Amino acid sequence: MAYLNLDKAKTENTVKELNRLLADYHLYYQKLRNFHWNVEGTNFFDLHEQFEEMYDDAKEKIDEIAERILTLRFTPDSHLATYLETSNIEESPKGLNDRQMVDTLLEDHGTIIQQMRTVIETADKASDEGTIDLVGAYIRELEKTSWMLDVWTKKIKN
Repeated sequence: MAYLNLDKAKTENTVKELNRLLADYHLYYQKLRNFHWNVEGTNFFDLHEQFEEMYDDAKEKIDEIAERILTLRFTPDSHLATYLETSNIEESPKGLNDRQMVDTLLEDHGTIIQQMRTVIETADKASDEGTIDLVGAYIRELEKTSWMLDVWTKKIKN
C-alpha cells in the first residue's frame, strides 16, 4: 500500500465503514428488486421502471465500493450473513403498497447518506482523498434521487 501513501491502520478504519456501506447497499439493492417485482396499482409503470433504474445504480455502486476496498488492499465483505449483521438497513415487510415502498426507500436513503458521511469523516482522518471523492459523488446522487421520490409523494397526497 506504499504506492497509495496511506497509513494502513487509519485506512483499516475507513475500510470498516466502507464494508458497512457495502452491506447497506446490498440490503438496499435487494429491497429495490423486491419493490420492482411487487409494486402494483396505478403507479405500477412509473415505479416499476424507477425501481429498476435505482437497483441498476445500486448494483454499480456495490461493485465500486468493493473495488475501492480492494484498492486500499483489504478484502470486501461478501457474505449475506455478514451484510444482515452489519447493515444499518433492515429488510422490509411484505405487502407494502407503492407509497409505503417509496417512504421506506426515502428512510433508507437517509440512513445510507449518514453512513456515507461516516465514511467520509473516517477517510478524512486517514487523508484518503480517493474514498472521499467516490463517496461524495454518491451523496450528491442519492440526495437528488431522494428529492425526486419526495416530489413523487406529493403527487399522491393531492
